[in-house]
Amino acid sequence: MGRFVKIAAYINLLFVILLQSSNASAQQDPMYTQYMDNLLVINPGFAGSKDVGNALLVARSQWVAFDGAPSTRSFAYNSSIEDKNVGFGFSVLSDKIGPLSQTGVYADYSYFIRVTEDFKLGLGLKGGVSFYRASLTDLATIDPDPIFDNDIYENFLPNGGIGMFLFSDDTYFGLSVPRLIENKITRQDVTTDYINTQQMHIYFVAGHKLELNEDIQLKGNGMLKYVAGAPVSVDLTVMGGFRNKFWVGAMYRFDAAYGIITQFKPTPKMAIGYSYDITITELNAFSNGTHEIMFSYDFDLFNRRSATAQK
Repeated sequence: MGRFVKIAAYINLLFVILLQSSNASAQQDPMYTQYMDNLLVINPGFAGSKDVGNALLVARSQWVAFDGAPSTRSFAYNSSIEDKNVGFGFSVLSDKIGPLSQTGVYADYSYFIRVTEDFKLGLGLKGGVSFYRASLTDLATIDPDPIFDNDIYENFLPNGGIGMFLFSDDTYFGLSVPRLIENKITRQDVTTDYINTQQMHIYFVAGHKLELNEDIQLKGNGMLKYVAGAPVSVDLTVMGGFRNKFWVGAMYRFDAAYGIITQFKPTPKMAIGYSYDITITELNAFSNGTHEIMFSYDFDLFNRRSATAQK
């Protein structure tokens, strides 16, 4: 009975968050094309779900050749605690767009409940801090404006998140809000309309893997990102694999971009991925696409296991 009370509490909390998110006004969280391998940064319920330690490094350069284009770097590690139905993780993110930069450091905790013979549910909590800077003095202005006389620094913005991750060996569903607190980002004398609040983002993810035969595999993944006041972002990805070693596929972000993804596993514990996006918005005339590189390695900080996660 206790497990269902916990599940109900998480569902109620997420429902309340969905209703309250109507005050948000813009998407601010970093974007990833290979989100299916980087779920820890958006859903704490994912921590430890693979039952093996994993370190993941992602570097993304968006809209190449566009001055001030977004640039994102992230590092994440997660694992499980053996025989405790508990997972943990941490992540470090750096995101820069134009004069704005943010760095976040977060820790994740998840508790797993078996709901059927095949599926477990991870109930996760995320907590950490962000550091913001708006380098307004670097901007060239036509008319003098006192707001550009000094930079904006916010050196300690605490936040927390919540997530649910339902998964089996070949299927997953996730619902999460990685940041619950809408921190104000201000300077003593002025407030900027563009970055005056850390907005609340809601994520839904899902994926399924098919073993067509011993040599051929097929994976489908999807992600929906919502924040009130901005268009809903929907990503769909399909990838084909050969002996779980070579992968190639295509992605489509509705009304925004399309691209390709390739991944290679040179060893059972290591994976290297690359994606290239082409925007279909008006920015296409000014950019050379978006590059994203992913490096993943399975290892356990406590040397408990040598197993490799199946992705």
